[in-house]
Amino acid sequence: MQCALRDRLFSFKLGGMVALETTELFCGLPPGEQEFLKNIADLKRFAAGQVIFREGDLGDCLYVIAEGRVQISVVLEPQKQQIISRFGPGDFFGEMAVLDNSPRSASAIAEVETQLWHIPRKGLLLLLERLPELAFGLMREFSQRLREFNHHYVREVLQAERLALVGRFARSIVHDFKNPLAIISLAADMGALEASPELRKLARDRVRKQVDRLNGMICELLEFTRGTQAAMVRVLADYSVFIAQLIEENQMALDEKSVTVSFDNPPPAVRLLLDCRRLNHAFANLIHNAIEAMPNGGKIVFRFSVRQKEVVTEIEDTGPGIDPQIAGSLFEPFATFAKSGGTGLGLSICQRIIHDHHGQIQARQEPGRGAIFSITLPLP
Repeated sequence: MQCALRDRLFSFKLGGMVALETTELFCGLPPGEQEFLKNIADLKRFAAGQVIFREGDLGDCLYVIAEGRVQISVVLEPQKQQIISRFGPGDFFGEMAVLDNSPRSASAIAEVETQLWHIPRKGLLLLLERLPELAFGLMREFSQRLREFNHHYVREVLQAERLALVGRFARSIVHDFKNPLAIISLAADMGALEASPELRKLARDRVRKQVDRLNGMICELLEFTRGTQAAMVRVLADYSVFIAQLIEENQMALDEKSVTVSFDNPPPAVRLLLDCRRLNHAFANLIHNAIEAMPNGGKIVFRFSVRQKEVVTEIEDTGPGIDPQIAGSLFEPFATFAKSGGTGLGLSICQRIIHDHHGQIQARQEPGRGAIFSITLPLP
């Protein structure tokens, strides 16, 4: 965290030290009160590196720096001290514990050889009772320090959030890329074998399709992060052919996890305006989500219905279903869904692809059933 470095030096010094009555906090005291202040204050010396007080100690006094420098730190995690402030000659510290009569909320250490005016809590409270302007000055300084701390804290939190967001986004990319890379690896192994020309051609086709899929995923991620609408190239395509190719391209991943696909009814042979590359990405994401929700194998069921103006496709798996805790935020970025390594970014992209086709995607959960996703696409 950035340190709130304060280096206020005053011109009135006595023997090379800042005199207590000339500091900003006490310079306006009447002569009688200044004399009282001198009588109750002690001058204490601390070697470089010496602890003045520790977090949790009794707050029994206010300190004013006569000479030297002091750092204030807090424990953010075990064995790690975080410096939050530094004070120089003329500055005071330790006022919070004095005012609220609570243990110290931070630790103070002398950075160099330092001399401090030690003002007991009882005497300071008497001064504050008699001099409202002193109390006002103390609270004003305390408020300013709190503002500075809040400013640095908010900036630090925002930076940490940005880094966390980048990390989560990177994990999502790596996670989504694993499936096509695995298929490429298997297809390459198959192509390297002494196989028939037909098998080698099948391996080449699978590698090419997965490379295209990776390229499409990269483009989709870039468009998603920019917040702009991805380029759409929609053409009339036979929906039954699209579904058949979708299953074929993901068959290796399905077989690897012992997941079967069945159809309650045949895919309708209707022609829809589709960007097949992007829509394939959306459907494949749903298939792989279902695969990961069923690590010991299972079943994915497709069912279709054609209405007056739209085609509805339901994809249901035999997994554990949708976690009720995230059901309302399932399509929000980074909401996780039955995946130990995923972040939910894939479903956000799925929703965007379907919306770009002027369609809708919904999810529902029914007792005793797995996750059910419903995709609606308009007839041309």
